[in-house]
Amino acid sequence: MTDYNLSHLEELESESIFILREVAAQFEKPTLLFSGGKDSIVCYHLARKAFFPANVPFPLMHVDTGHNFDELYEFRDKLINETGARLIIASVQESIDQGKVTEEKGLNASRNKLQTTTLLDAIESNKFDCALGGARRDEEKARAKERFFSHRDDFGQWDPKNQRPELWNIFNGKKNYGEHFRVFPISNWTEMDIWQYIKKENISIPNLYLTHKRKCFVRDGVIMAKTDFIDTKPSEEIKEMQVRFRTIGDATCTGAVSSTASNIDEIINEVAATRITERGGRSDDKRSEAAMEDRKKEGYF
Repeated sequence: MTDYNLSHLEELESESIFILREVAAQFEKPTLLFSGGKDSIVCYHLARKAFFPANVPFPLMHVDTGHNFDELYEFRDKLINETGARLIIASVQESIDQGKVTEEKGLNASRNKLQTTTLLDAIESNKFDCALGGARRDEEKARAKERFFSHRDDFGQWDPKNQRPELWNIFNGKKNYGEHFRVFPISNWTEMDIWQYIKKENISIPNLYLTHKRKCFVRDGVIMAKTDFIDTKPSEEIKEMQVRFRTIGDATCTGAVSSTASNIDEIINEVAATRITERGGRSDDKRSEAAMEDRKKEGYF
């Protein structure tokens, strides 16, 4: 007799796998955006389960700012080699070299916003009609406005007021030539769900998520890792700190947290106790009250 009493994580997994299969059925040339962060790692794991024993039927694409942590690059390349995935790297540095974007200057300079142009160019040049992403609704208020299937016009832009209903898990991927969709299979997951699923499935993650010692400094109340990509003020003291990262992105805008969590169980306990949002240490979200929504309207993830 079949047991239909699925656990919470099994229900989320089933929903995500259904969406991934819908993408494969409805779109001619999708891609999975892969940053090497925990959410994209879980999305890739779900995709492998969705199409097993066949290979994932679409490539992964990393929009690389060139300012990521070395540990992330090492993890990405190791995972790709082990699983045999197809990887496309869209380079922000190439966009800068080609004069398509202008690199920011100054102490708070970041390449994070420049990813939008690189992403849209890569979608157009590869003729992708769908880009899967690991965004979750609980991350940020603009993320919460997204549907599973998020339509983008022929300029790659998002209109939060013009989204399609998704009743009874019926997804409408119809589009005009030049338009595409962003699809978010783990929209309904929370940060806690992600970590509990990583534990349940024994999924490998970059060691950046676990406690480690790193040279850091504090800027505007946020712990920042000292890298070659970010300048410090004379008043900002650089010292070795025991930290980990809750979210991983461009090193110039990703804050760390003081932590002694050395395994997944300890991370889960930390997440359960914290009152600060996951992206509370992301300086790119602090540029304005609607920073994320503005970037999304322009074509950001």
